[in-house]
Amino acid sequence: MEIDKTTLADLLIVDNTDEFSIFCKINFALTTRGKEQLKTNLLTPQINIASIEHVQQTILHIKSNIANWPTYISNGTLMVVERYYESQIDALPTKPTYLDGITYKILHTHDFLLVKYSVKYCYEFIKGMQQLVVLFGNANTATLLQIQIAEMQKILMNKHLKIIFSTQQFIEVSRVDMLALAYFFRHHFKLQMYALLTIFGKLDAWYGMAVAVAKYNLAMPTFVKSDMPFLEAKGLYHLMLQQPVGYNVALTEQANFLFLTGANMAGKSTFIKACGTAVYLAHVGMGVPAQHMQLSFFDGIISNINVIDNIAKGESYFYNEVQRIKTTVQKINNNKKWLVLIDELFKGTNVQDAMKCSTAVIEGLLKIKSSTFILSTHLYEIGDAVKHYPNMVCNYFETAVIDEQLHFSYQLKNGISNDRLGYLILKREGVVALLNDL
Repeated sequence: MEIDKTTLADLLIVDNTDEFSIFCKINFALTTRGKEQLKTNLLTPQINIASIEHVQQTILHIKSNIANWPTYISNGTLMVVERYYESQIDALPTKPTYLDGITYKILHTHDFLLVKYSVKYCYEFIKGMQQLVVLFGNANTATLLQIQIAEMQKILMNKHLKIIFSTQQFIEVSRVDMLALAYFFRHHFKLQMYALLTIFGKLDAWYGMAVAVAKYNLAMPTFVKSDMPFLEAKGLYHLMLQQPVGYNVALTEQANFLFLTGANMAGKSTFIKACGTAVYLAHVGMGVPAQHMQLSFFDGIISNINVIDNIAKGESYFYNEVQRIKTTVQKINNNKKWLVLIDELFKGTNVQDAMKCSTAVIEGLLKIKSSTFILSTHLYEIGDAVKHYPNMVCNYFETAVIDEQLHFSYQLKNGISNDRLGYLILKREGVVALLNDL
């Protein structure tokens, strides 16, 4: 799936601070390596349905074994293991004896303590990896897990690790065996240890995704092979909302263009982002915030949501809106399956101009049957010019006014809104009163 930085930003997949993003919401990885790998997973959509299903199976398999995840390995464990290879210590005995154990402790006290501390965490890391092999080393394990487990098994078969598997706790390891492990880890097992760290990062990322699926009760979407794009979902909502209201969505080959209207704050932008985010998460292999979701494989997602001006280049808001639409048309005019998200076309010009420009864009996009479109606008009059197209679906978010108070149901209704509530909102927020008192 193709997706650009603008669309990733519009959908809040990852932001610069990660404080308010989809990544932050689903990031339950236990270690820094896992978190970094999870971010990579989230920014790397799968290339076909088969690869998506492999990730789905992996997440579901780990989800069913969350309670048995090894407690030996923490972020601190990985940090100590890595730092052991970076630390400067006096030479270790090649084949330590009982006497070596005593003399190294006396003559190199500081290094001895550092080595003992480091080897303890290396020991626990190896123990934890062996637990993962036992947990997932069976024929019913998901394919992606099998690949990683097989690599781990090869590495853990090293004869020098027998002392770890023959003891229950590090305290049972003698001083001589501890120094032998220290020398082995440092001089003969570095590449293998880093390979294990990399494998654990991958497993930890999948674990984080599995925890998110369990915690938020996300549903694994079903992909259907189709020459034309479609999206059907029940109870779809935006993952970032605390108390979401679910939507039912059906965009098919016969009805591939959703024309969305409604008052400000009624929920148009949230709905568009909810659809885009769910489709994107589905292509990552992740569960989606919905009761049920079925869709085709999309070749790309492109959005026109948070367009900004560029003062440095002297480019106006409207100019950048035009450029983004131009980019969109150029991208999707390739007979591939795109999900196109457009929120409030042409806010940067006057109403008459915006209506004319918007109508031209919508009528042009309606010709493209190979993509799925969701477009919102506050220019309701446009609907009269385009609602007769057979592949157009018109929905709106209803707003009720009771005692001059706005009540939003956040439920999709069939048809085109005619709500005009801008002045009421201005009045409700006290702006009219402030102006009258000037």
